[in-house]
Amino acid sequence: MGGVLRRWWPVLFLLAVLVALQSKLWLGERGLPDARDLRQTVEQQRRENARLQQRNDALSAEVEDLKSGEAAVEERARSELGMVKPGETFYRVVEPHSQVAPPAPASSVALPPAPSTVTPP
Repeated sequence: MGGVLRRWWPVLFLLAVLVALQSKLWLGERGLPDARDLRQTVEQQRRENARLQQRNDALSAEVEDLKSGEAAVEERARSELGMVKPGETFYRVVEPHSQVAPPAPASSVALPPAPSTVTPP
């Protein structure tokens, strides 16, 4: 019996070390459960990044539109500031049961002339 134990003790020792290392991998700190949680966190961050990238792209397109064209600036001035051109009449349609009233436009404020017609002082 002593010869059998002497022959198998290195194998049993290596098997015990293997079981200890595997248990640390499967169940221990920074093991597979933590890796799964990290994968979920990374996936959530990727979705958030994609959503923010779409928002940035839309804002960049809006900035380019405002830089390049007068129509976008005019439309924004009309819708957000309630501005009208000289000679135009502003009409506001009020819904009978609306709870939130839109801001009153500054009807006496006119849009500045197009940049091509601006004369230096």
